[in-house]
Amino acid sequence: MRYLLILPLFLFSCTDGEEILTEPNFSIEGRWIWSPSESRVDANTMYEFVDGIRYTYYCITCPGDNTYWNSLDTSNALPTTNPYTFKNDTLRVNLHHGNELVTLITFGCDGGKLFMDGNFSHLWRLSSDCE
Repeated sequence: MRYLLILPLFLFSCTDGEEILTEPNFSIEGRWIWSPSESRVDANTMYEFVDGIRYTYYCITCPGDNTYWNSLDTSNALPTTNPYTFKNDTLRVNLHHGNELVTLITFGCDGGKLFMDGNFSHLWRLSSDCE
């Protein structure tokens, strides 16, 4: 037991008083909306990541606001779901028939915005204040 207490003290003392900064660890779990434009106002697609399954929701003529998207449950999703894993900042989504989406994920806006492979494509976390 004594060794367990000494090790953290040793590691802390080796930093020379410099603060070690680590990036926050954001989760992919939750609801994310996608828009064909740079604005969330045009959002017509929502992806929901829950326990290793990605659900997809489409909306052609709808308000597309948080109230609408939050009113949906998995019975409103497309019938085909996609298994996924998110490990070491890499998202892998099984698109079936031998197809797979593999992309590096970074987060912005305190976890409210998700970037795939840099700034190529992004999603907004539902109900976040990010633009």
